[in-house]
Amino acid sequence: MRDFQRSNAIQERLHELVPGGAHTYARGPDQYPEFMAPVLVRGSGCRVWDCDGNEFIEYGMGLRSVTLGHGYRPVVEAVTRAIADGVNFSRPTELELLAAQDFLSVVPGADMVKFAKNGSDATTAAVRLARAATGRETVAICDQPFFSVDDWFIATTPMNAGIPASATVRFGYNDLDSLAAVLEQHAVACVLMEAATAMAEPEPGFLEGVRALCDRHGALLVFDEMITGFRWATGGAQQVYGVTPDLSTWGKAMGNGFPISALAGKREYMELGGLRTKADRVFLLSTTHGPETGALAAFRAVVHAYATTDPIGRMEQAGKQLADGVNAAAADLKIESHLQVVGRPSCLVFTTKDPQGNPSQEFRTLFLQELLNQGILGQSFVVSAAHTTQDIDQTITACHSAAAVYRQALERGSVSTLLKGRPVAPAMRRHAAPRQI
Repeated sequence: MRDFQRSNAIQERLHELVPGGAHTYARGPDQYPEFMAPVLVRGSGCRVWDCDGNEFIEYGMGLRSVTLGHGYRPVVEAVTRAIADGVNFSRPTELELLAAQDFLSVVPGADMVKFAKNGSDATTAAVRLARAATGRETVAICDQPFFSVDDWFIATTPMNAGIPASATVRFGYNDLDSLAAVLEQHAVACVLMEAATAMAEPEPGFLEGVRALCDRHGALLVFDEMITGFRWATGGAQQVYGVTPDLSTWGKAMGNGFPISALAGKREYMELGGLRTKADRVFLLSTTHGPETGALAAFRAVVHAYATTDPIGRMEQAGKQLADGVNAAAADLKIESHLQVVGRPSCLVFTTKDPQGNPSQEFRTLFLQELLNQGILGQSFVVSAAHTTQDIDQTITACHSAAAVYRQALERGSVSTLLKGRPVAPAMRRHAAPRQI
């Protein structure tokens, strides 16, 4: 059993100073077994250490933002060189041009790019641009988990207190009929979606059908490449599936953990936020820290790493090894119908089901608890290129031990005698209960 005494003390103090005890809901202590949410102090490669001295192999890697590993030296060195000469200025730097050239060289479907600091800013800028370009207000979003912290999206979630109603409608993934119906019923400014997710690949013709429907109805097509960019391929899902959107939004892995995002797209739309238009100008993105030198240098080093090494191939290989090993361990214990690793190899999740075969937060929490005790930290099994064969083997061994406890709970019909503390709860929920502090 691991000791989390200092982590728990710091977490309690965080609740006094930071709403929710974390700056991202997905990082909150309610997403981990109670009293077992480590407060981290450093990381190297795929390993992290907490303030109690515990060492973990980490998965998820900064909410999928770190693909090359924590402290990846070429990125750190590039950032160090850049910030030594200043971080923020009153005029553009040459670095902004170089970074834009690098970006557009790996996203050939885009003509222009504008950098920002977080994904929500980029995605909301895409919505604003589409509304200006079309003169319409309604946004059609795919039934996928998350697009932005801004009102137009959060109004559609259970956590919508204090937010006015929004002109946002939904359609189904791999369901062209549902999208067609939305486009026929509403004057839609843009169709916003992830081209693929960990659990869902586009059926043949689906993305091409979305493109055609957008063209037919005069709506812009926006791909959210926050997760798929630099994980499915350097050029994102649009490179993999061969469908070019009008606009696309990027973030996460493009900085290997450094804060950078981007809005990219066709010149005819992007210029509406520039100085080469006679139309009413769009307040597109105007951020103090968007051109900050450290993050742009990190991005350029990431592009170089992707051009000279094979992080995507490594993630695919590591993910396949992990999924095969954990699923074999579950099968060995005859619980493969209750505990399973699924998804794209570079973006894996684990499913946890109760004795009746229903998805279970209680059983998920038990599995997380046992993984933490075995030195594995992660709400998923999202790998990085830093996960070595040895790291994966160690994780599989830990999962076998955790799965043995999981089997005990299945045989007993309950986690009650094995789980310590309350189960985890969905990050996006209306009330603090069932994990109210």
